[in-house]
Amino acid sequence: MRELTYAQALREAITEEMERNPEILLLGEDIGVYGGVFKVTEGLLARFGPERVIETPISEAGFISAAVGMAMTGKHPLAELMFMDFALVAADSIFNQAAKMRYMSGGRVKVPLLIRTQQGGGRGNAAQHSQSLETLFTHLPGFKVALPATPYDAKGLLKTALRDDNPVIMIEHKLLYNTKGPVPVEEYTLPFGKAAIKRPGDDVTLVSLSRTVLFAQEAAELAAQEGIDVEVIDLRTTVPLDLDTILASVRKTNRLVIAHESHRRLGIGAEIAALVQEHAFDYLDAPIARVGAMDIPIPYSKVLEDEALPGTPHILAAIRSVVA
Repeated sequence: MRELTYAQALREAITEEMERNPEILLLGEDIGVYGGVFKVTEGLLARFGPERVIETPISEAGFISAAVGMAMTGKHPLAELMFMDFALVAADSIFNQAAKMRYMSGGRVKVPLLIRTQQGGGRGNAAQHSQSLETLFTHLPGFKVALPATPYDAKGLLKTALRDDNPVIMIEHKLLYNTKGPVPVEEYTLPFGKAAIKRPGDDVTLVSLSRTVLFAQEAAELAAQEGIDVEVIDLRTTVPLDLDTILASVRKTNRLVIAHESHRRLGIGAEIAALVQEHAFDYLDAPIARVGAMDIPIPYSKVLEDEALPGTPHILAAIRSVVA
Protein backbone atom coordinates (compact mmCIF):
# COMPACT_ATOMS: atom_id res chain seq x y z
CA MET A 1 0.00 0.00 0.00
CA ARG A 2 1.25 3.50 -0.80
CA GLU A 3 2.35 5.86 1.98
CA LEU A 4 1.17 9.45 2.37
CA THR A 5 1.96 12.11 4.89
CA TYR A 6 -0.81 13.16 7.25
CA ALA A 7 -1.10 16.47 5.37
CA GLN A 8 -1.30 14.73 1.99
CA ALA A 9 -4.02 12.40 3.27
CA LEU A 10 -6.09 15.36 4.46
CA ARG A 11 -5.61 17.21 1.16
CA GLU A 12 -6.64 14.14 -0.80
CA ALA A 13 -9.79 13.73 1.29
CA ILE A 14 -10.75 17.38 0.82
CA THR A 15 -10.11 17.18 -2.92
CA GLU A 16 -12.18 14.03 -3.38
CA GLU A 17 -15.09 15.38 -1.36
CA MET A 18 -15.06 18.76 -3.13
CA GLU A 19 -15.23 16.93 -6.44
CA ARG A 20 -18.05 14.75 -5.15
CA ASN A 21 -20.11 17.57 -3.63
CA PRO A 22 -20.16 21.01 -5.31
CA GLU A 23 -21.72 22.56 -2.19
CA ILE A 24 -18.47 22.11 -0.21
CA LEU A 25 -16.37 25.25 -0.02
CA LEU A 26 -13.36 26.26 2.05
CA LEU A 27 -12.91 29.34 4.21
CA GLY A 28 -9.89 30.43 6.19
CA GLU A 29 -6.80 32.55 6.55
CA ASP A 30 -3.99 31.95 4.05
CA ILE A 31 -5.62 28.79 2.71
CA GLY A 32 -5.45 29.81 -0.96
CA VAL A 33 -2.28 31.22 -2.50
CA TYR A 34 -0.15 30.22 0.50
CA GLY A 35 -1.79 26.81 0.80
CA GLY A 36 -2.43 26.98 4.53
CA VAL A 37 0.06 27.40 7.34
CA PHE A 38 0.68 23.63 7.30
CA LYS A 39 0.18 23.32 3.50
CA VAL A 40 -2.88 21.08 3.75
CA THR A 41 -4.84 23.19 1.22
CA GLU A 42 -1.92 23.69 -1.16
CA GLY A 43 -3.06 23.65 -4.79
CA LEU A 44 -6.78 23.72 -4.02
CA LEU A 45 -7.25 27.37 -5.06
CA ALA A 46 -5.86 26.60 -8.52
CA ARG A 47 -8.02 23.52 -8.77
CA PHE A 48 -11.36 24.83 -7.52
CA GLY A 49 -11.10 28.60 -7.90
CA PRO A 50 -11.70 31.54 -5.54
CA GLU A 51 -15.46 30.96 -5.30
CA ARG A 52 -14.88 27.66 -3.48
CA VAL A 53 -11.53 28.37 -1.78
CA ILE A 54 -12.19 31.64 0.00
CA GLU A 55 -9.35 33.62 1.57
CA THR A 56 -10.74 35.41 4.61
CA PRO A 57 -9.61 38.41 6.65
CA ILE A 58 -7.92 37.73 9.98
CA SER A 59 -11.23 37.53 11.81
CA GLU A 60 -12.21 34.13 13.15
CA ALA A 61 -15.44 35.54 14.56
CA GLY A 62 -16.28 36.83 11.08
CA PHE A 63 -15.57 33.84 8.86
CA ILE A 64 -16.83 31.23 11.33
CA SER A 65 -20.08 33.19 11.59
CA ALA A 66 -20.25 33.29 7.79
CA ALA A 67 -19.64 29.53 7.65
CA VAL A 68 -22.47 28.88 10.11
CA GLY A 69 -24.82 30.95 7.97
CA MET A 70 -23.71 29.16 4.81
CA ALA A 71 -24.32 25.78 6.44
CA MET A 72 -27.81 26.80 7.53
CA THR A 73 -28.71 27.89 3.98
CA GLY A 74 -27.61 24.93 1.89
CA LYS A 75 -23.82 24.98 1.60
CA HIS A 76 -21.36 22.64 3.30
CA PRO A 77 -18.52 24.89 4.47
CA LEU A 78 -15.16 23.63 5.65
CA ALA A 79 -13.68 26.39 7.81
CA GLU A 80 -10.02 26.20 8.81
CA LEU A 81 -8.91 27.72 12.09
CA MET A 82 -5.18 28.26 11.79
CA PHE A 83 -4.70 27.40 15.48
CA MET A 84 -7.17 25.74 17.85
CA ASP A 85 -6.61 28.58 20.32
CA PHE A 86 -8.42 30.92 17.90
CA ALA A 87 -11.66 28.97 18.38
CA LEU A 88 -12.10 31.04 21.51
CA VAL A 89 -12.29 34.18 19.36
CA ALA A 90 -15.31 32.67 17.58
CA ALA A 91 -16.79 30.94 20.63
CA ASP A 92 -20.28 32.41 20.35
CA SER A 93 -20.73 31.36 16.73
CA ILE A 94 -19.33 27.90 17.46
CA PHE A 95 -20.96 26.98 20.75
CA ASN A 96 -24.11 29.10 20.86
CA GLN A 97 -25.07 29.02 17.19
CA ALA A 98 -23.59 26.12 15.23
CA ALA A 99 -23.79 23.61 18.07
CA LYS A 100 -27.35 24.43 19.12
CA MET A 101 -29.26 25.49 16.02
CA ARG A 102 -30.44 22.06 14.85
CA TYR A 103 -31.66 21.17 18.34
CA MET A 104 -33.36 24.53 18.91
CA SER A 105 -35.13 24.35 15.53
CA GLY A 106 -36.49 20.89 16.20
CA GLY A 107 -34.35 19.50 13.40
CA ARG A 108 -35.69 21.87 10.75
CA VAL A 109 -32.34 23.64 10.34
CA LYS A 110 -29.30 21.55 9.48
CA VAL A 111 -25.80 22.83 10.11
CA PRO A 112 -23.45 20.74 7.94
CA LEU A 113 -20.30 22.54 9.05
CA LEU A 114 -16.80 21.13 9.38
CA ILE A 115 -14.16 23.06 11.28
CA ARG A 116 -10.59 21.89 10.73
CA THR A 117 -7.93 23.03 13.14
CA GLN A 118 -4.72 21.91 14.80
CA GLN A 119 -3.60 22.00 18.39
CA GLY A 120 -0.93 20.82 20.80
CA GLY A 121 2.60 21.66 21.81
CA GLY A 122 6.08 20.53 20.90
CA ARG A 123 7.06 23.35 18.53
CA GLY A 124 7.79 26.12 21.02
CA ASN A 125 4.68 28.07 20.00
CA ALA A 126 4.07 29.12 23.61
CA ALA A 127 0.92 29.36 25.70
CA GLN A 128 -1.42 31.07 23.22
CA HIS A 129 -0.72 28.69 20.32
CA SER A 130 -0.17 25.31 21.99
CA GLN A 131 -3.37 24.47 23.84
CA SER A 132 -5.29 21.20 23.50
CA LEU A 133 -8.99 22.02 23.78
CA GLU A 134 -10.81 18.87 22.69
CA THR A 135 -12.41 18.62 26.13
CA LEU A 136 -14.17 21.95 25.56
CA PHE A 137 -15.84 20.67 22.39
CA THR A 138 -16.55 17.32 24.02
CA HIS A 139 -18.18 18.97 27.03
CA LEU A 140 -20.54 21.32 25.19
CA PRO A 141 -23.15 19.29 23.23
CA GLY A 142 -23.69 19.81 19.54
CA PHE A 143 -20.37 18.99 17.86
CA LYS A 144 -18.94 15.68 16.79
CA VAL A 145 -15.24 15.63 17.67
CA ALA A 146 -12.54 13.73 15.74
CA LEU A 147 -8.82 13.56 16.54
CA PRO A 148 -7.04 11.38 13.97
CA ALA A 149 -3.60 10.06 14.87
CA THR A 150 -2.56 8.59 11.51
CA PRO A 151 -2.79 9.52 7.83
CA TYR A 152 -5.22 6.63 7.30
CA ASP A 153 -7.55 7.91 10.02
CA ALA A 154 -7.13 11.52 8.92
CA LYS A 155 -8.46 10.79 5.44
CA GLY A 156 -11.21 8.40 6.50
CA LEU A 157 -12.55 10.56 9.30
CA LEU A 158 -12.41 13.77 7.26
CA LYS A 159 -14.43 12.20 4.45
CA THR A 160 -17.02 11.03 6.98
CA ALA A 161 -17.15 14.52 8.50
CA LEU A 162 -17.83 16.10 5.11
CA ARG A 163 -20.83 13.81 4.62
CA ASP A 164 -22.45 14.68 7.95
CA ASP A 165 -25.35 17.10 8.30
CA ASN A 166 -24.22 18.07 11.80
CA PRO A 167 -21.35 20.28 13.00
CA VAL A 168 -18.04 18.46 13.23
CA ILE A 169 -14.63 19.59 14.40
CA MET A 170 -11.56 17.79 13.09
CA ILE A 171 -8.72 18.42 15.54
CA GLU A 172 -5.30 17.65 14.09
CA HIS A 173 -1.92 17.94 15.80
CA LYS A 174 0.69 20.31 14.47
CA LEU A 175 3.45 17.69 14.79
CA LEU A 176 1.56 15.00 12.85
CA TYR A 177 1.46 16.69 9.43
CA ASN A 178 4.79 15.26 8.27
CA THR A 179 4.27 11.77 9.70
CA LYS A 180 3.73 9.04 7.12
CA GLY A 181 1.52 5.98 6.96
CA PRO A 182 -0.35 3.65 4.60
CA VAL A 183 -3.43 5.09 2.89
CA PRO A 184 -5.45 3.00 0.39
CA VAL A 185 -6.01 4.28 -3.11
CA GLU A 186 -9.53 2.85 -2.95
CA GLU A 187 -12.46 4.87 -1.59
CA TYR A 188 -13.08 4.46 2.13
CA THR A 189 -14.57 6.27 5.11
CA LEU A 190 -14.27 5.63 8.84
CA PRO A 191 -17.27 5.69 11.18
CA PHE A 192 -17.30 8.10 14.09
CA GLY A 193 -17.55 6.44 17.49
CA LYS A 194 -15.40 3.41 16.64
CA ALA A 195 -12.03 3.26 18.36
CA ALA A 196 -9.04 1.39 16.94
CA ILE A 197 -7.09 -1.25 18.87
CA LYS A 198 -3.55 -0.35 17.82
CA ARG A 199 -1.91 -3.11 19.83
CA PRO A 200 -3.65 -6.06 21.54
CA GLY A 201 -2.63 -6.97 25.07
CA ASP A 202 -3.77 -8.75 28.21
CA ASP A 203 -2.22 -6.94 31.19
CA VAL A 204 -3.07 -3.21 30.90
CA THR A 205 -5.50 -1.15 28.81
CA LEU A 206 -3.93 2.08 27.55
CA VAL A 207 -6.38 4.58 26.03
CA SER A 208 -5.07 7.55 24.08
CA LEU A 209 -5.80 9.90 21.19
CA SER A 210 -4.16 12.16 18.62
CA ARG A 211 -0.35 12.45 18.73
CA THR A 212 -0.20 10.88 22.19
CA VAL A 213 -1.13 7.55 20.54
CA LEU A 214 2.41 7.48 19.11
CA PHE A 215 3.88 7.84 22.59
CA ALA A 216 1.43 5.23 23.90
CA GLN A 217 2.63 2.71 21.33
CA GLU A 218 6.25 3.42 22.18
CA ALA A 219 5.53 3.00 25.89
CA ALA A 220 3.71 -0.27 25.22
CA GLU A 221 6.69 -1.66 23.33
CA LEU A 222 9.04 -0.70 26.16
CA ALA A 223 6.65 -2.24 28.70
CA ALA A 224 6.66 -5.45 26.66
CA GLN A 225 10.41 -5.70 27.25
CA GLU A 226 9.58 -5.78 30.96
CA GLY A 227 7.00 -8.51 30.48
CA ILE A 228 3.94 -6.20 30.60
CA ASP A 229 1.44 -6.81 27.79
CA VAL A 230 -0.33 -3.53 27.02
CA GLU A 231 -3.42 -3.11 24.85
CA VAL A 232 -3.35 0.30 23.14
CA ILE A 233 -6.65 1.90 22.12
CA ASP A 234 -6.84 4.96 19.87
CA LEU A 235 -10.14 6.71 20.55
CA ARG A 236 -10.25 8.44 17.14
CA THR A 237 -13.32 10.42 18.26
CA THR A 238 -14.43 11.74 21.64
CA VAL A 239 -17.95 12.51 20.39
CA PRO A 240 -19.28 9.92 19.90
CA LEU A 241 -17.12 8.00 22.37
CA ASP A 242 -16.57 4.27 21.87
CA LEU A 243 -17.08 3.26 25.49
CA ASP A 244 -17.87 -0.36 24.54
CA THR A 245 -14.35 -0.99 23.23
CA ILE A 246 -12.81 0.55 26.35
CA LEU A 247 -14.98 -1.47 28.72
CA ALA A 248 -14.37 -4.73 26.85
CA SER A 249 -10.63 -4.16 27.12
CA VAL A 250 -10.72 -3.24 30.82
CA ARG A 251 -12.79 -6.33 31.59
CA LYS A 252 -9.99 -8.35 29.98
CA THR A 253 -6.92 -6.58 31.41
CA ASN A 254 -8.35 -5.32 34.74
CA ARG A 255 -6.15 -2.23 34.60
CA LEU A 256 -6.47 1.14 32.87
CA VAL A 257 -4.15 3.99 31.91
CA ILE A 258 -5.44 7.02 30.01
CA ALA A 259 -3.00 9.38 28.28
CA HIS A 260 -3.62 12.64 26.43
CA GLU A 261 -1.80 15.91 25.79
CA SER A 262 -4.51 18.19 27.16
CA HIS A 263 -4.29 19.26 30.79
CA ARG A 264 -4.77 16.41 33.22
CA ARG A 265 -7.33 18.33 35.28
CA LEU A 266 -10.81 17.72 33.81
CA GLY A 267 -9.34 16.28 30.62
CA ILE A 268 -11.05 13.54 28.61
CA GLY A 269 -9.19 11.07 30.81
CA ALA A 270 -11.20 12.19 33.82
CA GLU A 271 -14.48 11.44 32.01
CA ILE A 272 -13.27 8.04 30.80
CA ALA A 273 -12.06 7.17 34.31
CA ALA A 274 -15.49 8.07 35.71
CA LEU A 275 -17.31 6.01 33.08
CA VAL A 276 -15.13 2.97 33.72
CA GLN A 277 -15.70 3.34 37.46
CA GLU A 278 -19.46 3.40 36.82
CA HIS A 279 -19.60 0.48 34.39
CA ALA A 280 -16.63 -1.80 35.20
CA PHE A 281 -15.56 -1.05 38.77
CA ASP A 282 -15.67 -4.70 39.82
CA TYR A 283 -13.16 -5.60 37.12
CA LEU A 284 -10.46 -3.17 38.25
CA ASP A 285 -7.47 -4.61 40.11
CA ALA A 286 -5.69 -1.27 40.49
CA PRO A 287 -6.55 2.44 40.58
CA ILE A 288 -6.96 4.06 37.16
CA ALA A 289 -3.90 6.10 36.13
CA ARG A 290 -4.20 9.34 34.16
CA VAL A 291 -1.42 11.02 32.17
CA GLY A 292 -1.79 14.56 30.86
CA ALA A 293 -0.10 17.92 30.59
CA MET A 294 0.71 19.88 33.72
CA ASP A 295 -2.02 22.30 34.73
CA ILE A 296 0.00 25.33 33.65
CA PRO A 297 0.12 27.47 30.49
CA ILE A 298 2.32 25.67 27.94
CA PRO A 299 5.82 27.19 28.21
CA TYR A 300 7.78 28.63 25.29
CA SER A 301 11.10 27.30 26.58
CA LYS A 302 11.89 23.90 24.99
CA VAL A 303 13.18 22.50 28.27
CA LEU A 304 10.11 23.62 30.20
CA GLU A 305 7.72 22.59 27.42
CA ASP A 306 9.17 19.06 27.43
CA GLU A 307 8.64 18.91 31.18
CA ALA A 308 5.06 20.20 30.99
CA LEU A 309 3.84 17.90 28.21
CA PRO A 310 3.40 14.14 28.58
CA GLY A 311 5.61 11.77 26.62
CA THR A 312 6.67 8.15 26.47
CA PRO A 313 8.45 8.12 29.88
CA HIS A 314 5.38 9.51 31.65
CA ILE A 315 3.13 6.88 30.09
CA LEU A 316 5.55 4.06 30.84
CA ALA A 317 5.71 5.16 34.47
CA ALA A 318 1.89 5.05 34.64
CA ILE A 319 1.84 1.55 33.16
CA ARG A 320 4.32 0.37 35.77
CA SER A 321 2.27 1.97 38.53
CA VAL A 322 -0.89 -0.01 37.78
CA VAL A 323 0.91 -3.37 37.69
CA ALA A 324 3.12 -2.76 40.74
